[in-house]
Amino acid sequence: MRTKTLKKNKINVITLGCSKNVYDSEVLMGQLKASGKDVVHEEEGNIVVINTCGFINNAKEESVNTILEFMQKKEAGAVDKVFVTGCLSERYKPDLEKEIPNVDAYFGTTELPGLLKALGADYKHELIGERLTTTPKNYAYLKIAEGCDRPCSFCAIPIMRGKHRSTPIEEIVIEAEKLAANGVKELILIAQDLTYYGLDLYKKRNLAELLEALVKVDGVEWIRLHYAFPTGFPMDVLEVMNREPKVCNYLDIPLQHISDSILKSMRRGTTKEKTTKLLKEFRVAVPDMTIRTTLIVGYPGETEEDFQTLKQWVTDMRFERLGCFTYSHEENTHAYNLEDDVPEEVKIERANQIMEIQSQISWELNQEKIGKTFKVVIDRKEGNYFIGRTEYDSPDVDNEVLIDATKTYLKTGEFTTVKIIEAEDFDLYGEAIV
Repeated sequence: MRTKTLKKNKINVITLGCSKNVYDSEVLMGQLKASGKDVVHEEEGNIVVINTCGFINNAKEESVNTILEFMQKKEAGAVDKVFVTGCLSERYKPDLEKEIPNVDAYFGTTELPGLLKALGADYKHELIGERLTTTPKNYAYLKIAEGCDRPCSFCAIPIMRGKHRSTPIEEIVIEAEKLAANGVKELILIAQDLTYYGLDLYKKRNLAELLEALVKVDGVEWIRLHYAFPTGFPMDVLEVMNREPKVCNYLDIPLQHISDSILKSMRRGTTKEKTTKLLKEFRVAVPDMTIRTTLIVGYPGETEEDFQTLKQWVTDMRFERLGCFTYSHEENTHAYNLEDDVPEEVKIERANQIMEIQSQISWELNQEKIGKTFKVVIDRKEGNYFIGRTEYDSPDVDNEVLIDATKTYLKTGEFTTVKIIEAEDFDLYGEAIV
């Protein structure tokens, strides 16, 4: 007589939103694995955990639609349980519980122990740095702080993530060592605000000291800085960047706007003059630096004159990398008290104009790379091309280097020297020098 076999639970973690959410999902998966759970990332599983984003309207819609999609699967019997965590859940938990009550439980961004308990696992404090990474094996995100103390008028992150909390240097180094032992060669340092790192723990901005500790980790070849705030940027970081070959000549510094009246309303604590001076100091300190920035158009009260100021400044500054977003009117933010008075079609048109200027700048800068050689890491193979990046490019958001796979065999996750033979707006074509 056959006995009925007990179905083994498989937990499927779905990640929406930014790299900080990717990191949180990886920590969750590491904890689940340590408790002996069968866990996968965005594959099939009968228990689903959705790590949501609640930042702007598009992201919120995607999160809600994903929850609804899995609720349908639950009703159809395709999955047994659905749990929701992350920023949307932190920000709108009472509303979500009312609107989508069939979710098994909602958890906020600081409720990892509770989520683990609901999944039949224990939270293990000793698991510093134990994560199941979901990125290609050669790079990983390394979150060095949580939360944000900045008062930016348009941003809901402090509502969802709380006050700034730096992770101690020694804990970050342990995590980096574990990642390197697993074959990670590139660390992408992330936080809501890298500039603030250390002020709460060490009473001073300590990003440079953290970098000094991380460059000593064997196996790590690149360290990349993401999301620095312009006000109070610690200039000693540039000295480390210049001196240490492992620290990429790359900085992601979201500037949001440049018109003084908009910067004041955004509560950014800076001016056009100060920002332009800071960027010039970056260029002098690290002449080979690639600067990535992001801008917001269509903020309340943005006049045609404000926009023309921004356009001219983008033209003049010639950023190597730039992204542009349309303003999203977020409740409970300071800017929500202002009238969202720029029509949606005007916002989109302005964003398109900025990106048109940027695409021309990027094309011109890429033409200068033809004939030059670069150290390139190979992330993946797609069709007939190996796809890699230089130290001046971050995964998913920046330029890529395409190398003909029919002519050369390259290993993913490895570094190789590539000569650039052709360049487009955002992509480079190269030949591996073997």
